[in-house]
Amino acid sequence: MAFSYQVVVDSADPHALADWWAEAIGWDLEPSNEEFIRGMVAAGHATEADTKTHNGVLVWALGQAIVHPDGKDAGPGSRILFQVVPEPKTVKNRLHLDVKVGEGNLEGELARLTSRGATELYRGQQGPSHWITIADPEGNELCLHS
Repeated sequence: MAFSYQVVVDSADPHALADWWAEAIGWDLEPSNEEFIRGMVAAGHATEADTKTHNGVLVWALGQAIVHPDGKDAGPGSRILFQVVPEPKTVKNRLHLDVKVGEGNLEGELARLTSRGATELYRGQQGPSHWITIADPEGNELCLHS
């Protein structure tokens, strides 16, 4: 039996962080279904406080997903959900994403992402494998691999 999954990232501002990650890894924001959201509020299943406007679009306030550009055809793991949590990040992640940026692209990608708010944390090497660990604007770690 094959299971599907999504990766969930806790955050203070899921919409801004989803914007950052979508641009960082070339994925798309999952489109908002504004008609559905309005219908849920009108039917009393949600309140206006459960929604917000982000970049001119009505969205659920508590989360935003990004999806692989190939959409549902990309298979399991083709969605990352950013959700609001009340507490800030305080310790090292126990799970992180490794992003393959291609041979010779480590420094360029590092420069691009740090210019958008990432922080370089560590450089590592094991045999021929090189990586740079960075943190996104909210402190979540990820590794850039060649």
